[in-house]
Amino acid sequence: MQPKFFQRFSVKLILIISGIILLNLFVYTFYNITKLKKDLTATETQNAYNISDIIKKSTRRSMSLNRREDIYHIINTIGTEQGVEKIRIYDKRGVISYSTDSLEVGQIVDTKDESCAVCHSRTDLPATLPMNEMIRIYTVKPGKKVLGLINPIRNEKDCYTAECHVHEKDKEILGVLDVMMSTQKMDNIIDANIQSTITNAVLLTILISISLIGFITMLVNRPLSQIQKGIGELSDGNLDYKIKVKTKDELGNVAYEFNNMAVKLDTAYKEIKDWNETLNNKVKEKNEELKKIYEQITQIEKLASLGTLSATVAHELNNPLEGILTYSKLIAKKIGKEPETEENKKNIKFLNLISDESARCGKIVKDLLLFSKEGEGEYSFCSIQAILERSLIIINHHLELNKINLVKSFAPVEVKAECDSQKIEQALIAILMNAVEAMNEGGRLEVKLSFNDTEAIIRVIDQGKGISEKDLPHIFEPFFSTKGGNKGTGLGLAVAYGIIIKHKGRILVEETSLNGTTFKITLPLTKKSKEKQNEQQSEYSYS
Repeated sequence: MQPKFFQRFSVKLILIISGIILLNLFVYTFYNITKLKKDLTATETQNAYNISDIIKKSTRRSMSLNRREDIYHIINTIGTEQGVEKIRIYDKRGVISYSTDSLEVGQIVDTKDESCAVCHSRTDLPATLPMNEMIRIYTVKPGKKVLGLINPIRNEKDCYTAECHVHEKDKEILGVLDVMMSTQKMDNIIDANIQSTITNAVLLTILISISLIGFITMLVNRPLSQIQKGIGELSDGNLDYKIKVKTKDELGNVAYEFNNMAVKLDTAYKEIKDWNETLNNKVKEKNEELKKIYEQITQIEKLASLGTLSATVAHELNNPLEGILTYSKLIAKKIGKEPETEENKKNIKFLNLISDESARCGKIVKDLLLFSKEGEGEYSFCSIQAILERSLIIINHHLELNKINLVKSFAPVEVKAECDSQKIEQALIAILMNAVEAMNEGGRLEVKLSFNDTEAIIRVIDQGKGISEKDLPHIFEPFFSTKGGNKGTGLGLAVAYGIIIKHKGRILVEETSLNGTTFKITLPLTKKSKEKQNEQQSEYSYS
């Protein structure tokens, strides 16, 4: 498996670019070395040719006069020049006539030798040869090479007309001048250039690679690392993270688009979260509504069952209670006409107690009859203000007795709704009496009436001691009372609840504390009542 280090994009980029640079430098070095070798060889060849040409011109007269010592002297003198390895002159038979090496004179050169292959490999030897065919480079001994140049000696007029010796006129080539130059200096130059070029190439590659590492680290690796970190932060849920790449190149554009994407994702996430929270709140609200509806249905079922039972019980108890009350009062009246004795006083007291308790039982039976009374009732388009006024007049003496200050706050326009005015009055009296009984030490009782597009709203606000948390869920249940003793039957709020529910309204405790309680009653406004309401409101606004 490839190491993680080499899997990084920046490392791959550096290696690829460095490889390309090395390849280019290798090609460039090879080209330069080849060209240098070619140029040095051409220079050395030209040098050898110039020497051979000087020898030919210098020995021409001596040869025509057959002065061999002069020829030897000239050849040996030139042979001492730096770089000249050997100078030889062959006749047409291959016999060495002159040589800087005196031991070779008179010897016949092997035509198969590398130095003779240039001429003897051809069937005919022309008078002139191209330069590339006049030279050969070969090894004379291990580690030593020479460049040999063959320069043919032509049979010119002063050669075949000379008095000292006569050459046949039809012979074009009389011999060959062979100049051998040492390639040591050229090889040293080439080797030094090769070493210098390779060293420079390696140093240049290292320098370029270091520069590439720096530039790629700053311009590529660092932005990529920041982008990678941003992607990691985004995958971890940090949608507020921003990539700090401010370049104008492609990586800068990627960072810019990434930041935009992060903002959009953050916005979408928050919208989904808000929607989810809203959905949870709505589900919670709906659950609360369903719970309240269920409680209302349960309460209605209880009231319905109790209503049936109450009607039967009230019917069966009403007549006996009426008889007990009548006869107890009659007996008390008769005893009262008799002489006043201690026994009579005691009997009258007992009879009055019987009368009072019978009357209380009668009131309970009456409440049961009212609670159990069913039917649609007599609905009409009634003024809520008028119903409230009548209810307040009925309980006014209770307000005075308990030193309660009444504060009314009604809507500036008349609020009307379709309802059974007597039933609504009965429910309001029950609520108002409940408030009065809660304020046994006096205080302020506030009654408010307002409305909106769909319903009339009545609020009864007392300054009593409030309703405890444990009692609050049960206050509308029949026979539930917090007054204790014989002060209440526990049917008042239950009767009020049943009446309001039958009118498709709502009754609830809006607020309660040690400073008092607020009951809220709502009654729906029908289409007709809303039209009337709007007409009256327009008239009021205009006036």
